[in-house]
Amino acid sequence: MKAIKAVPSIETTLWAAADKLRGNMDAAEYKHVALGLIFLKYISDRFEARRDAALNDVEERDLVDDRDLYVADGIFYVPEKARWSYLKDHATSTKPTIGELIDQAMINIEIENVSLRGVLTKNYARPELDQTKLGDVLKLFSDIKFDDAHKGQDVLGRVYEYFLGEFAKLEGKRGGQYYTAGCVVQLLVEMLQPFKGRVYDPCCGSGGMFVQSERFVEAHDGRLNDVSVFGQESNPTTWRLAKMNLAIRGIEANLGPKWADTFHENLHPGLKADFILANPPFNDSDWGGEKLRSGDRWQYGLPPVGNANFAWVQHFIYHLAPHGVAGFVLANGSLSSQQNNEGEIRRKIIEANLVDCIVALPGQLFSTTQIPVCLWFLARDKSNGLVRDKKLRNRTGEVLFIDARGLGRMESRTLKVLTEVDIAKIADTYHAWRETGGRYADVPGFAKAASMLDIAGLTHF
Repeated sequence: MKAIKAVPSIETTLWAAADKLRGNMDAAEYKHVALGLIFLKYISDRFEARRDAALNDVEERDLVDDRDLYVADGIFYVPEKARWSYLKDHATSTKPTIGELIDQAMINIEIENVSLRGVLTKNYARPELDQTKLGDVLKLFSDIKFDDAHKGQDVLGRVYEYFLGEFAKLEGKRGGQYYTAGCVVQLLVEMLQPFKGRVYDPCCGSGGMFVQSERFVEAHDGRLNDVSVFGQESNPTTWRLAKMNLAIRGIEANLGPKWADTFHENLHPGLKADFILANPPFNDSDWGGEKLRSGDRWQYGLPPVGNANFAWVQHFIYHLAPHGVAGFVLANGSLSSQQNNEGEIRRKIIEANLVDCIVALPGQLFSTTQIPVCLWFLARDKSNGLVRDKKLRNRTGEVLFIDARGLGRMESRTLKVLTEVDIAKIADTYHAWRETGGRYADVPGFAKAASMLDIAGLTHF
């Protein structure tokens, strides 16, 4: 029997074309070129679809060039020479080049849309970018039909996410600054279930935590307006990526007026979040801790200058609302380190009854690091109460430990992913332990509800 050849997905088709355009350009640099094109295609498609609808509506026909018509529907206003149709028609022009036309299109879009100012990529005319290939890629993007129940939002968002992941692999360790493995983000979201309230990520990278949170709410028939998104990012190019990533999906987020270091310039000082989801840099030794030897955030002890792990943990705690919960990724060393006051800080946080659950993750989940990692879950109030409209058991004095190191499947020779079944197994175990209606029982080798006495007897946490 003749084998059936797999049909390439939209993501892989676009990636193959875009990768040819990259040539010898560094992936970290080229990333913004490719993702900028995806963003431009999406906002132009949305604009032109709304414009066509207005042209076919007797009452709106005279308003087709009225900027407010589009802004009222949450659509970015795209000037005529910035529209994809115009750029496609001029893709083979030599003077001005297609790169110059795209650069000017990005400038004009920023002029018309305040929230995008300083965000879009504007270097398509650079000499190292082959203008003929750029025109070819632009025409290929034009041939892809972005059509689904959400006006292209799902498909184009999926393409954007795929590109982020592929660039993260190419960039190695640097890619981890803006991209967290999708299955890890999904697990955090499934465990915290951020249906309603303020969601905060103080090291938000390209915004993956927010995308999954909104996707989760939508999948469970919630109302997206019930979730308020707050974030911060210190890297200017990554901050721009996040702004574009969220705009593609129609997610309104307060990422501050600029990029800024969370420790040294907290842009949300008074925020008390209902949910915190984060993947801070692992074991960051260059966080400027020598300049932060005091402050309200260090309630459980001064974090060491040479490692930011427990600076991040205490920053999360500081920003938690009275019934807030947090889930975040840390290096495994955070569970056992006794150096430079870390053991003492950890002990005080445990004794304050803030640690809710620890999940040990399998290796090879991150393409950007081989450091073994775990998930921490904190809860401000572990006594009887309501979170996510669900009644909770009183788990004061207990911590749930889940060993998920044996889960996952290899997606490639070097990369492992948690499957939907794996994610459900971990999340369901946590909810069974946490919620009044759940039926929880320890599972040897996988799940253990430990008392403070049990934890005190451990050689490491």
